[in-house]
Amino acid sequence: MANNIIPLTELISQFERLPGIGKKTAQRLAYSILEQPPEYAERFADALLNARRKIHFCKVCQSLTDLEICSICDDQTRDRRIICVVAEPRDVMAFERTREYNGLYHVLHGVISPLDGIGPDRLRIKELMARLGSGEIEELIMATNPTVEGEATASYISRLSKPMGIKVTRLAYGIPVGAELEYADEFTLARALEGRNEI
Repeated sequence: MANNIIPLTELISQFERLPGIGKKTAQRLAYSILEQPPEYAERFADALLNARRKIHFCKVCQSLTDLEICSICDDQTRDRRIICVVAEPRDVMAFERTREYNGLYHVLHGVISPLDGIGPDRLRIKELMARLGSGEIEELIMATNPTVEGEATASYISRLSKPMGIKVTRLAYGIPVGAELEYADEFTLARALEGRNEI
């Protein structure tokens, strides 16, 4: 592989480990980096290391941030009575692109998936329940993907939240079943937000 050039083979192998990157794409990325001036590769490596060292979970919503509390949780103009529950940090970015939602978020970092050995204890549900205990939250919008696992996660959190008197809604199905939120366009996400239903 790669004419037995070990560093090139290792670079291609690292790119292949990224989600959605196959062998040919990994090769194109590796060759692209090698075609750039050495300073480009150094900036690229620095950006990667810097991001890995400085980015962590917001202590409130569990999304990604380089601060103690992310800019969304810190924004006092947002509606603090509503929390949109998503599976991954990239889903927060998808909703923010719509400019239609002005509440807070909570990132679970996955969904319940018994076949993959992921139970509720592996997700950030405990942190969500602690936030709900404050008494400020009036509505939870369950915005997990419309898959079997996403639905199971939404139902589980709904059952935990209902006794607290919190209204639990689910995104309307403007998003096709089996689709990923990060690939939905802004219009589809905005319509799904508008048409959400109580669980």
